[in-house]
Formats: sequence, C-alpha cells, structure tokens
Amino acid sequence: MITETIQTKVLDTYDVAVCGGGFGGIAAALAAARQGKRTVLFERQYMLGGLGTAGLVTIYLPLCDGIGHQVSFGIAEELFRLSILHGAEADYPKNWLDTDGPRGEADPRFEVQYNPQLFAILAEKLLMDAGVDILYGTYVVGVNMQDSKIEHLVTENKSGRRAYRVTSVVDATGDCDIAVFAGAPTENFTQGNILAAWYYSSGRSSGYELNMLGFCDAPEEEKTEAERVESLSERRFFGLDGKELSEMTVLSHQSTYHDFLNRRQEDASIFPVTIATTPQIRMTRKIVGEYTLSDKEMHTRFEDSIGMVSNWKCRGPIYEVPFRTLYNASVKNLIYAGRCTSVTETMWDIMRVIPCCAVTGEAAGIAAAMTDDFASLDIMELQKRLTACGVVLHETDIF
Repeated sequence: MITETIQTKVLDTYDVAVCGGGFGGIAAALAAARQGKRTVLFERQYMLGGLGTAGLVTIYLPLCDGIGHQVSFGIAEELFRLSILHGAEADYPKNWLDTDGPRGEADPRFEVQYNPQLFAILAEKLLMDAGVDILYGTYVVGVNMQDSKIEHLVTENKSGRRAYRVTSVVDATGDCDIAVFAGAPTENFTQGNILAAWYYSSGRSSGYELNMLGFCDAPEEEKTEAERVESLSERRFFGLDGKELSEMTVLSHQSTYHDFLNRRQEDASIFPVTIATTPQIRMTRKIVGEYTLSDKEMHTRFEDSIGMVSNWKCRGPIYEVPFRTLYNASVKNLIYAGRCTSVTETMWDIMRVIPCCAVTGEAAGIAAAMTDDFASLDIMELQKRLTACGVVLHETDIF
C-alpha cells in the first residue's frame, strides 16, 4: 500500500455531466442540452455508441411490441432513424418506415442492423450541434461529495487528473461506476457473461457481414436444454476487473482469428475488416433503485412512467418504465441511464438493449436538467416535458 496526497485542479463547471457515451449517455446528453443546460459528456473511448459501435453489437433491437404497435418513441426513434440515414443498414424494416404495415406476428419488427462507424460520426455531430461538450479518452475516477450530493467529478485523461463542478450527474457508464464512487447501493450480475467475439468480415461470396461469435446468454431461470448457448469458452466474465477484461479481450481475439481461419478454407478472399475495440460484456452491475422493475410486470401501468419498452426476445409484452427505477435517494443528484437501471436480473436482459437505453437516457437527461434532487422531482412536469418531446408514456395511449 502507498499513501497518495493529490491536489486536483477544478477545470470547469457544468449543469449536467453525463458519464458514458453509449446509447443511454447519448440520449441523456442530448436531452439535457435541449433543455438549455450546459452539458458535458465523458467517454473513455474515442467514439460514441459504446457496445453498439466500438463493441460491434450493431443491432438496433425493436421499437415495437411485435404485434403491430410501436412502443418506444422520442430520442429512441430519433437515434434509430439516424442509424439508417445513409442506407448502410441490413434488413431495412420497410413495413415500418416505407409503408403502413403489415406488422403482425409473422412480419418483421421495427429493428435494424446498422453501420457502427457511420452511427458514431452522426451521433457525435448530433451532440455537437446541440451544444454538448464531449471529452473523449476520459474516465471518471472519483467524486467529491457534499451533503449527499456529488459536488465534483474527478477525471483522468491525456491531460492528467482534472475535476469538474457539477449540479447533476447521469451515470451511463453501464457498470454503475459513479454509483460505487458515490456510495450508492448496487448489485452485481451473478451469472456472468459468456465470451463473445463479434467481428465484421468481407469476402467475394459472403460480402460485408457481421459474424456473431458468442451471441448472448439467457438468464438461468429462462433456460431450457434447447435454448442453451454453445459457448466459445467455459469461463464466465463479470466485467468489473481490469485483468479479467484484458484476458477476455485476448480470448475474444483468439476466437476471431480461429473463426477467420476456418471460414477461409471455404472462401480464400475472406478477411476481417473490423474487430471490437471494447470488451463485449452485456451486464455487470446495476443500481438498487427506489423501485425494482420485474419482467412479470408487463402491461402494468405506472403513474410515474417515463416511457415504454418492448421485449426483444418475444412478441407481445410491453413494459412501462417507472421513474423510480432511475435513481436511489441516497445520492440526491445522481440518476442512471442505460443498462444499469433498477430491475430484476431477468428483466435486466430485456432492459440492457439499445431502445431501452435510449428511453431511460432521455428521461434521465431531462430530469437532470430539472433538478439536483431526484427524489423531490415534479414527476408530472417531467412527464409533460417528455410528452412534448414525442415520448408516449402509457400503453393505453397507443391503442
């Protein structure tokens, strides 16, 4: 052990600080800036989109319930349309975007596979145009607390260690990192993640395609023998240890290389063109919020709903998302967006995907622009602002 004495320069002041530039963070920063607040986004990568770009998990899962109803709106739909702006997508959902149906149980859902590089550039432009300050290559490494509020965020990047005074904070890290620094209660993913090695390749016969090695794993309580995933490795990864993440990355690269060699036996023209630059971890740590949403609460009305999401794994279910799942009152000015909101472990697998991250991100961003004490927020005013942004709050409003 060593003892450190560090004096950190306070570099700037922001109304809203968003930590993490995945889809939840993009939505939060955009929403806060559009409310007229001075907003900064800290992102450790040098591109936006998180697992959905740097991680090559480039499937914008459904905005619909699978039986004909769009359920996610607002920035969730805006980012979907941004992802297909230049026609670089696969499986374009014509029945949703070009025509009025058909949209039944046998028809394509409102989802798409998009180009990660284009999306990252377009999302960056969207945020810059809205006035968001983006700091790439930047980790939040600590907080300074005062009266149960985060007063400063401490960061590190190429410039060294710097602090920023903040009014409210959105934790969109995907791992609840800010919650841990601030002492808010969290829970870890107990099952662990399987090894994944998604990569893009190009070949004469196959063209440009996404190779999904190590797809994703179902929660233990949902598994049947028929649904068990063939794993690239028997090892499970929990995503909260630097050494483990490095080892996972090496194994992922090895899996990509072996797959390339196998595929090249059939087509000598095949080469990898893009590999993931961030570990393909789905779930790690989540907040224990003022309410915990369960997968059993489909079609349940919540008076504090901030929007709706569907179940990407099956058709029919619709979930209203309570505002109480986005914060814990122990840290007054900290709110959560993306894959680390307060849900049961089975619901986590539903909520971790892009549309859900964008829905929670927009609500968190607007809330952060409104207050530095989320437990006392005027929910009706938040809902009024969300509705003005095109968000539909309740299932009864879409029929």
